[in-house]
Order: sequence, then C-alpha cells, then structure tokens
Amino acid sequence: MEIRNSSNGRNGVFTAYIDDQQSGQMHYEEGEDRLIIDSTEVDSHFEGQGVGKKLVLEAVDYARKNDLKIVAQCPFAKSVFDKTPAFQDVLAED
Repeated sequence: MEIRNSSNGRNGVFTAYIDDQQSGQMHYEEGEDRLIIDSTEVDSHFEGQGVGKKLVLEAVDYARKNDLKIVAQCPFAKSVFDKTPAFQDVLAED
C-alpha cells in the first residue's frame, strides 16, 4: 500500500493506493500547530484491509515530523485514537 499526501498548505488529503488503484482518502485541515482530520473514506472494494488505519498512521507520522497535534473530528479516526495508546502523544487536548 502506498500513501500520498497532497496539500495546498491549509487543506490536504492523504490518498491510499493498492496496486495503483485508489483505495481510500483522509481529508484534513492544517493550522499553525494542529492537523484536523475531517473525514476518512475507504472504497468498498478495499474495506477490511486496514486502509483506514494506515491513513490514520500516516497522519500521526506527519504530525510527529511537523510538530503538530491532531484533532480527530472524523468518527473513524477518533475510534482509532481511542484504541491506540501509542498515538496519544499527538492527540490535541480538549
């Protein structure tokens, strides 16, 4: 699986590809010190293959490299953060 990030500096999208076929996307907004995950979508042909979780992991890695905190507005991303203690270091406090 390959993940590509496309951003205009304010809005961005992580796009997942499996065998050169788009399998999912995560849309986000980037602020001064935050990355706000708006939505995560996985193509129905690729459900159950870990695409969504891989997109969240990519956002976590991006946040760590860029010293950002994540606000998970997307219900799926929020559930992944709730289940993954190793991601808590990048989760923004309420």
